[in-house]
Amino acid sequence: MATASKQRLLTIGTVCGLLKDDFPDISISKIRYLEDQGLLAPRRTQGGYRLFSEDDLERLETILRLQRDEFLPLRVIRQELAAPAGRDRKRRKTSRLAGEEQQELDLEELCERAGLDARLARELEDFGLLSARTQAGEKRYTELDADIALACGRLARFGIAPRHLRGFRTAADREAGLIEQVVGPALRARRPERRRVGLEDLQSLAESAQELSQLLFWRALRRLAST
Repeated sequence: MATASKQRLLTIGTVCGLLKDDFPDISISKIRYLEDQGLLAPRRTQGGYRLFSEDDLERLETILRLQRDEFLPLRVIRQELAAPAGRDRKRRKTSRLAGEEQQELDLEELCERAGLDARLARELEDFGLLSARTQAGEKRYTELDADIALACGRLARFGIAPRHLRGFRTAADREAGLIEQVVGPALRARRPERRRVGLEDLQSLAESAQELSQLLFWRALRRLAST
């Protein structure tokens, strides 16, 4: 990535240009979305124009790498960025998509981490929002299940029950099925190089699809807010 002088402030268009080679999917709308999510806080001129420092640029690059290389959700990225500066942030190169092993949790551990009770966790599983595997008669959940349970628990506080969330799972399955049509042959290939390329394409497609879903969602919410 090209670097900018610490004394120089950059416009949003210049930032896009500096990051385009490493992140071809970068766009002004995506940067604005990350700002809306509280991940970026560029300076503003009196006229309202955004100005980015080198620190802002480095922070944005970190966010984009965590999304692309590790497929982390924005909530987790926010936690990473909020960690103490001295914390070791060396990340494992293999993403979850490549089969990275995750810690497994029993039901009690999942509920403790997600801050919900066992009844709600079982209900989430009944509606397909959690996916456990059974080992020696005991159900085991992944860390990703815990993240999903945490998000569902927050929605439950607003009276949104698991049965209301089936549409999210259905939409996710439908989007994944669309992407599978594109990269499925490569992922099933026997040659490691072919499969590696397929995993890279999968991550790129997933990021683009996630961005589109988020942008369409926020547009719908803004319409709701303006009524």
